[in-house]
Amino acid sequence: MGRRIQKAAVLGSGVMGSGIAAHLANIGIPTILLDIVPRDLTDGEKAKGLSLEDKTVRNRISENALKKLLKQKPAPLTSKKNLSLLSAGNFEDDMGKIKDCDWVIEVVVENLDIKKKVFEQVEKYRKEGSIISSNTSGISVEAMSEGRSEDFQKHFLGTHFFNPPRYLKLLEVIPTGKTDPEVVRFMKTFGEDVLGKGVVIAKDTPNFIANRIGTYGLLITVQEMLKSGFSVGEVDSITGPMIGRPKSATFRTLDVVGLDTFAHVAKNVYEQVEGKEKEVFDIPPFMKKMLDNGWLGSKSGQGFFLKQGKEILELNTETLEYETRKKLKTASTELSKQEKGLANKMKALVFADDKAGSLLWNILSPVLIYSAELLGNIADDIESIDKAMKWGFGWEMGPFETWDAIGLEKSLNKLQKEGKVVPAWITEMVNSGNSTFYKEENGEQFFYHKGEYRLIERNPKNIDLRLLKKQGKVIKKNSGASFIDIGDGVALLEFHSPNNSIGLDIVQMINFSIDEVEKNYKGLVIGNQGKNFCVGANLAMMLMEAQDDNVFEIDMVVRHFQQAMMKIKYSNKPVVSAPFGMTLGGGSEVCLPTAHIQASMETYMGLVEVGVGLIPGGGGNKELYLKYLNSFPNEVEFDLQKVANKVFETIAMAKVSTSGEEARENNFLHAADGVSVNGDHLIYDAKQVVLSLSERGYQAPLRKKVPVVGETGYATLLLGAQSMYQSGFISDHDLMIAKKLAYVIAGGKVPYGTEVDEQYLLDLEREAFLSLIAQPKSQQRMQHMLLKGKPLRN
Repeated sequence: MGRRIQKAAVLGSGVMGSGIAAHLANIGIPTILLDIVPRDLTDGEKAKGLSLEDKTVRNRISENALKKLLKQKPAPLTSKKNLSLLSAGNFEDDMGKIKDCDWVIEVVVENLDIKKKVFEQVEKYRKEGSIISSNTSGISVEAMSEGRSEDFQKHFLGTHFFNPPRYLKLLEVIPTGKTDPEVVRFMKTFGEDVLGKGVVIAKDTPNFIANRIGTYGLLITVQEMLKSGFSVGEVDSITGPMIGRPKSATFRTLDVVGLDTFAHVAKNVYEQVEGKEKEVFDIPPFMKKMLDNGWLGSKSGQGFFLKQGKEILELNTETLEYETRKKLKTASTELSKQEKGLANKMKALVFADDKAGSLLWNILSPVLIYSAELLGNIADDIESIDKAMKWGFGWEMGPFETWDAIGLEKSLNKLQKEGKVVPAWITEMVNSGNSTFYKEENGEQFFYHKGEYRLIERNPKNIDLRLLKKQGKVIKKNSGASFIDIGDGVALLEFHSPNNSIGLDIVQMINFSIDEVEKNYKGLVIGNQGKNFCVGANLAMMLMEAQDDNVFEIDMVVRHFQQAMMKIKYSNKPVVSAPFGMTLGGGSEVCLPTAHIQASMETYMGLVEVGVGLIPGGGGNKELYLKYLNSFPNEVEFDLQKVANKVFETIAMAKVSTSGEEARENNFLHAADGVSVNGDHLIYDAKQVVLSLSERGYQAPLRKKVPVVGETGYATLLLGAQSMYQSGFISDHDLMIAKKLAYVIAGGKVPYGTEVDEQYLLDLEREAFLSLIAQPKSQQRMQHMLLKGKPLRN
């Protein structure tokens, strides 16, 4: 069936409902957001003489939710323009509009009776064949559909997003016994390919997969903290990145989520389970007292932590008073810092005979056992459970991956000595000679399932560079980058230096890659699957050379980088960049000259060199200027000074996009450049662009002269900076940087409208860069950034 979702409706405009609507708008789906009709007038409405029958009053709740989207942090919308795809309404007047919708998502209060009443109304107006779903976090999906028509039940299922919907990857899809399998398959594919989510199929059980295990793990941690006398701060200090969990660890996560939300999720399981499991989901008295006090976390200004001035205090769970935050430091925590790789760090911690080791073992081992016990109940296989925890809770490794990492047999021996019981299927697995839940053979991954290892099925759009390397697809590599054959005549250049920062090793691999591609491939993708695409040049190396007054060495490095960027730009084969995450400074400079940029939805792109007392030196000023110029259609007149002003402002203010779409609005991307919603598909999408360009007979761009604003334009560019300097907003050094940047953007001392060649602009850029890096104040800014991770104003 050629099913498509061209229009949607979201019923319920709270934080979650409006967030889902925003995400649908981000991917271009017009969406109606409906909520209840207010029962009372606000003071403002009374002052305007409005009544409860006025449309503005009746739509107030959903209208206000849409307005809040523009102010929320982190931003639910990838571009403020996307708000135009959202319209507000109310259940009484506008439910009939869902007849035009292909997907209706219910996001009202977590109450079965209320949800059933909403679906009764939906049934009256929905069109046959439209998909209806609930975003419930744990109420029975089966129970919601009781009493509905056959067509409704065939097209009904749970679609549980995680908050915030734009950023969190997990989407749990929960079919009922009557959901059409074709609808389930469609929603999985739609969820991955269009919504950009990681989709797992969950069973219709309390809290499904991620919240069930995640809530259990958090409560086990709380109980162990109380039992063993640890503090909130001590627990958080070792339950974050040290064990592959988010920086927010345990209690900071609860503060962000909100204690009221967490308590509701815990209660949902508590009311539906028995025995020891029920005891775990009964939140402790001190948490109930916090709820009574309204100490819900970030939303109420205090929770497990309280910020006073610059100091962050932790809650004493016995006295309910705030104290200086503590950290747990033991021999094992120090040893783990020396280990390479999360698996080795975990082993050093969980089997250590000290306080940290004891705490971590006592909170991890119950979660591992619990996850194994729930297999078949909450999900069909271990892979779904692991993915849910990674995508929904930000764990680096799921429970079964964690078990493999610390060693299954060693941990089973320890559990046996402690008298703990593990599910029989694990004992049977080990007794049959299998000691891991996952294994790799010939570059393929398998997971254990009912007595055998099954191949992990992947969406064909998920190109895994790690597996390609294991399959021997690396053609050449050095310390900073690898040149990889990704199939179909397309190669990929992967950065893998620390932070993917650019040094001479990467520049060398760029040159090699272009030469090799021009001889033997259809084109090149520049991309990787690290934490960020590229955070810029190797700042530490540059600073060291500058402090040694080694201007010749810096000049050589900058020249080589500039030449490599020109080689990318004028390659006879298409070069497509695939930026994501932080794409800063040199990272942006690598992307700007490529034939096409295929950015991730979450691409934070900007030329930020002024933050360390410099200006872009690898051609970034020139290329951003050309991006602006080339955005105007041929024969269309434009104001050259306005273009120069805009480029100057973007670079001088170190503007960084908050999304791929905003990068387009900042002119880092052309209208023809692409944005991939699913980051896992980014390299695949970039590869398809290479193939498309190649098939259309790609030719390198012609070298053209560049019109500049010259001396008069230079004076105009500096007007704003001079005004800010005279008002005391910027320092002497800031003004010096602004003058250098303005001179480069203006094209030096030439008449307005003069056409210059690119090399001339590159020479100006390099000279300005070299003069700034020699300045002591710029070096101070560089050093401060390296030590503190934030700009210095000097």
